[in-house]
Amino acid sequence: MAQTASTKATLKRNWFTITSLVSKDFKLKYRRSVLGVLWSVLNPLLMMCVLAAVFTNVLKFGDDVQNFPMYLILGNVLFSLMADSTSSAMGSILESAPLIKKVRVSKMIFPLEKVLFTLVNFAISLIAVVIVMLFFRIPPTVNLLAMPILLVFMLLFCAGLGMLLSSLAVFFRDVCHLWGVVITAWTYATPLFYPVGLLPDWMQAAEAFNPMYHYVCYFRDIAMYNTVPGLTENLICLGMAAVTFAIGFAVFKATEKKFILYV
Repeated sequence: MAQTASTKATLKRNWFTITSLVSKDFKLKYRRSVLGVLWSVLNPLLMMCVLAAVFTNVLKFGDDVQNFPMYLILGNVLFSLMADSTSSAMGSILESAPLIKKVRVSKMIFPLEKVLFTLVNFAISLIAVVIVMLFFRIPPTVNLLAMPILLVFMLLFCAGLGMLLSSLAVFFRDVCHLWGVVITAWTYATPLFYPVGLLPDWMQAAEAFNPMYHYVCYFRDIAMYNTVPGLTENLICLGMAAVTFAIGFAVFKATEKKFILYV
């Protein structure tokens, strides 16, 4: 009983710390900004307009996809959730070095907090998705109720990647520079602004091993194509998220005691 009470108290304290850090990051992000939180809505809308103009008028990708702006914004906001959360989680331990050196605190809360903070911004950016749906008269369907399932997959996946990257960044600072290159390559390797049918057969086959391809397709299925991903697709998404989380968690736990020596 005493051990259970101690565990509950620790979890409660860690959750309080996480929510406090999320609140602090949220205030810092929009401090001295005229539009403030509206940028989380305007940014995906403006990016959608730019990409739609380029890929419709110049590269003619939009001719192959119905409601191409909707196709773009769904892919971009979900991919941004992964890119922003993992990039910020990667440096979370290094940024929190002064606190880690002074206070005894669970180090895992720092990368997890960055993922949760990015999720808050993602939730706000969904307003932009709703605006596009209204503009193009895409009616919401009951399939959108599957959104929490997708978010669970994304949280597990991003948290796993975030913990892995934050651990590696402590010992190898080059990871911080390399990850930006990886994100850029990953962006073009995922059909965010082009239909997957334009890829050669071998690249289409390779997409089966791209987690973000599965998550983006899941999002488009429930929000745009009025379909529910089947059991196989759900298991694939869950499997990729669970394996990534397990690897990230294992690496983080195995190395966290040495963080104090390198930060």
